[in-house]
Amino acid sequence: MMRLRAAPVNPAGSGPSQSAGVFPTRRRNTRSTRQRTVQRIATIRRMYTYHPVERLVNLVDPAGNVLLNMAAEQAVEAVASGDVDRVRAIDGQFAIVAKRGHTIRMARSIGRPLRYFLAKQASGPLLVVAERMDELQAFLAGEGLGDQFHPSYSRMVPAHHLVEIALLGCPDPNPVYTRFFAPRRNRWPADLDAIGAAYIGTLAEECRRWLETIDRREPIGVLFSGGIDSGALLAVLHHVLLELGQAPARLKAFTLSVDGAGADAEQAWRFVQQLDIEWVLEVIDVPRSELDYRRAIQVIEDYKPLDVQAAAMGLALCRGIRARYPEWRFLVDGAGGDENLKDYPIEENPELTIRSVLNNLMLYQEGWGVQAIKHSLVYSGGQSRGHVRSYAPARHCGFTGFSPFALPNVIDVAECIPFVELTQWNHDRLYALKGEIVRRGVEQVIGLTMPVFAKRRFQHGAAADEAFQDLFPRPEAAYRAAFSRLFP
Repeated sequence: MMRLRAAPVNPAGSGPSQSAGVFPTRRRNTRSTRQRTVQRIATIRRMYTYHPVERLVNLVDPAGNVLLNMAAEQAVEAVASGDVDRVRAIDGQFAIVAKRGHTIRMARSIGRPLRYFLAKQASGPLLVVAERMDELQAFLAGEGLGDQFHPSYSRMVPAHHLVEIALLGCPDPNPVYTRFFAPRRNRWPADLDAIGAAYIGTLAEECRRWLETIDRREPIGVLFSGGIDSGALLAVLHHVLLELGQAPARLKAFTLSVDGAGADAEQAWRFVQQLDIEWVLEVIDVPRSELDYRRAIQVIEDYKPLDVQAAAMGLALCRGIRARYPEWRFLVDGAGGDENLKDYPIEENPELTIRSVLNNLMLYQEGWGVQAIKHSLVYSGGQSRGHVRSYAPARHCGFTGFSPFALPNVIDVAECIPFVELTQWNHDRLYALKGEIVRRGVEQVIGLTMPVFAKRRFQHGAAADEAFQDLFPRPEAAYRAAFSRLFP
């Protein structure tokens, strides 16, 4: 029978006490204990060993980038370097993937999406990068890895951040996010004329750079509602074409009308009439049957109701243009103008206050930020997520889109505006500010006075109220259900 001896009481700080007469004492085999410890550590290391990405598959078409100040090779090298200042120097609309050694780096502007998916295989990790979820899914299926895919496991590169993935294993560490675009806020004096001139002047310069990258014989279409952003863009493009000595007849302003109704067609006509360019307007009339929110969800691979509604209208407009002009390539849109000048009704979003809108850097462009709990790894946030409503319909119909308001250089000017000083936290002043800034800027840069109409969402202006209610369900659950059916 084992004899038990009382363990002495441990002096203070010498370790945990043992109750007398409970634990048997025996001499420890120090060598055996050390061996077991070494074995345990080796086992843990095997479980958590990290390996470099074995294979990178980049499905992103480099021809889809719109680079305004450097060659494609230079832009890729800037991203590969990991130097955020070099990445910030890229002017344009881009999504770029680069690998240097074992490190993969990705960066994008708002204007182009960039997704990635990590698959596991016996030979090592496989990283697949593409614009779309269905592209990732199709590639993995072709590799016999389709059972690993689910859209919730895909990741969106957040706009304005350099994403670095170096080592992967079990578990996979998070990528490293480093911001490459960080505008300094509130730099401008509270002078609306100076602000307007800087904002529209920068827009005009970006449009000039873009025009110089495309064949001067190519026609240019503007997705046009007659609102502030598409109106200013049309006026600026017309002005810059004349300055470059190119034919403004290349321009066409395409306006959507569903069943011959909707307020945008009349608004668009009033706009071009006031600027004496009526010849540029072309209304694309489509029947209600051409709009299907489920088709729009498939195109944008998202389910947010406002984005789906806008995408459904954009898809109908792009399909109508394509039917009339099979060879047309370039479309320009005003996406980003509302985000830049913070012109969304705060009252419609219970998560927002005017203080959160005006105090947070690029809230409408990026959402709450990559470090926030509410940041979506699958979609990112703000316009970084929502811009697909503009980009995807044009791409789906074979167009090359361009959204100059969403370029970092234009956003940078907008973030300089002292919104608090100009609005004093007043909602009505904030909503009126955009029209004032843009109107004054167009007057100073172009010398024309453009009309400013009340804000109206694209999806509401293209169709009559009755048609809109008939086309789009109200609860978000209907949109989520339609999305879930895409990836059963």
